[in-house]
Amino acid sequence: MDGVIVDTAKFHFLAWQRLANSLSIEFTEVQNEELKGVSRVESLEKILSWGNVVLNNAKKVELMDLKNRWYLEYAEQVVPSEMLPGVFDFLNELKQKDIRIGLGSSSKNAVLILEKLGILEMFDTIIDGNKIHMSKPHPEVFQRGAAELKLQPTDVVVFEDAQSGVEAAKSGGFYCIGIGESSVLSLADAVVPSMAGMTVERMEGLVASGE
Repeated sequence: MDGVIVDTAKFHFLAWQRLANSLSIEFTEVQNEELKGVSRVESLEKILSWGNVVLNNAKKVELMDLKNRWYLEYAEQVVPSEMLPGVFDFLNELKQKDIRIGLGSSSKNAVLILEKLGILEMFDTIIDGNKIHMSKPHPEVFQRGAAELKLQPTDVVVFEDAQSGVEAAKSGGFYCIGIGESSVLSLADAVVPSMAGMTVERMEGLVASGE
């Protein structure tokens, strides 16, 4: 979802930075890149380790809930116009051609964001942080999505903007199109700069050519 359908990563960054600052831990946008596709628990652990801060589990749960409340405050601002270029047209074409669509996200707020964007009904299944036990780069999120779509991994194309997500897709046996920089997403089967101009024909062409 983040970085492919909409850029809510900025809200995660602001919320994590706010939390880190409250613990007197410096948190930069470069460090935030390491949290892409990673669960809330693992994200907090990374931030605490960067600041050499040790906390008990009860305090960690409290901080994760606080971070999520701050994130939701920012996420309330999401409107359909913030959908990334090309996404709505591509989803609409997929629906018209009766191609099943699934969302795989480590976020526990995926449904809320999709509702805000007005595209929730376009998805045949949503596998988010509330349904999985292992976060990316473990392939569970995509494996469960394929199972709910009643498809084999070899019949699914995954779109991913995070290195951990690409690793998850490839380790699960999925064809993966990276969204972003090829230098970052080198493990993807193909890489495009954005979803702008993505069509079913273009997707099928990438898969057929192996590029």
